[in-house]
Amino acid sequence: MNAQRSDDDEVLARAWRGVGHLTLNRPRAINAVDVGMIRRIAIALDRWEHDSDVDLVLLDGAGDRGFCAGGDVRALYESVVAGRTDEVHTFFLEEYALNHRIATYPKPIVAIADGVTMGGGIGLAGHARIRIVTERSQLAMPETRIGFTPDVGGSWLLGRAPGRVGEYLGLTGATMDAADALYAGFADHLVPVAHLSALEEALQYRADPSSPTELVLLFDESPERSNLETWRLWIDDAFSADDLDGILHRLRQRWEPEAHATADLLEASAPTAVTVTLEAVRRARALPSLRAALAQEYGLVMWFATTQPDLAEGIRAQLVDKDRSPSWSPAHRADLPPGRVAEAFAYEPSPALW
Repeated sequence: MNAQRSDDDEVLARAWRGVGHLTLNRPRAINAVDVGMIRRIAIALDRWEHDSDVDLVLLDGAGDRGFCAGGDVRALYESVVAGRTDEVHTFFLEEYALNHRIATYPKPIVAIADGVTMGGGIGLAGHARIRIVTERSQLAMPETRIGFTPDVGGSWLLGRAPGRVGEYLGLTGATMDAADALYAGFADHLVPVAHLSALEEALQYRADPSSPTELVLLFDESPERSNLETWRLWIDDAFSADDLDGILHRLRQRWEPEAHATADLLEASAPTAVTVTLEAVRRARALPSLRAALAQEYGLVMWFATTQPDLAEGIRAQLVDKDRSPSWSPAHRADLPPGRVAEAFAYEPSPALW
């Protein structure tokens, strides 16, 4: 996909003073990643794993707008619409392999999720050993907005958020600020933008204390109270209901305006996407590993990409024509076939993930 661009230009990989530094370098696209960029990152990690001169990896994004807005959804749209399922398989297979590689990498990976960090950006930053946000961070798993479901290990993180916060974030695609990301378990430290250069220098020069975590703590600040923490009462009450109808009923019974706004949002969302996502987050909560969650997600995303019209329609409405008026299929929850969720989780893509 997008073969006209140079991978070497769009992922900058350099090593200096013990730090392997990877920078996503598509600032005009808020560093959205395509398969070429994924491969470039994987090659650098392979090279540095056995390089005794590299002790840790720093992962960040170019520009002031964000670390990574996600995967290259336009390229995905073109592949889906054209029926090039081999390209769709390749993208997700290699992206998920990289997500798992980051989570299990033997050397510390320090990810700086500054600015917009969504979807595929969470897959890169959210599984690093040390995850940093800033005062301008905006994190989200917004896949349901395009008739899709959280992936890149997002269901694993959502399933481990406190209470029913994971269901809330997964179904709504709500954006988290730094305080929310820390509270929900998507980040570990808040470092102000003004201190990022000093942090990078400290990682390179290994001033005492010497471990990456201890160095980050020198620049860490405490955030304000998270909105998610403030809203936990109504979130837990509503999103503990058995199904989407129950969630909507409880949201409508609440007095909080945020609960009613959430109900309005869910009512307008793709019925298939939110119903499957609710089950995905709950199943991920019981899975034994990120690897298992990625395998579950892979089946779901290929089911959406190869059998459901909502994914292409959602991307069209949000990013291609930008009319913000998707025609979901079906348009109403009452029209969902009874076995739709079971069908999604029974789908077995070929080739398999692992």
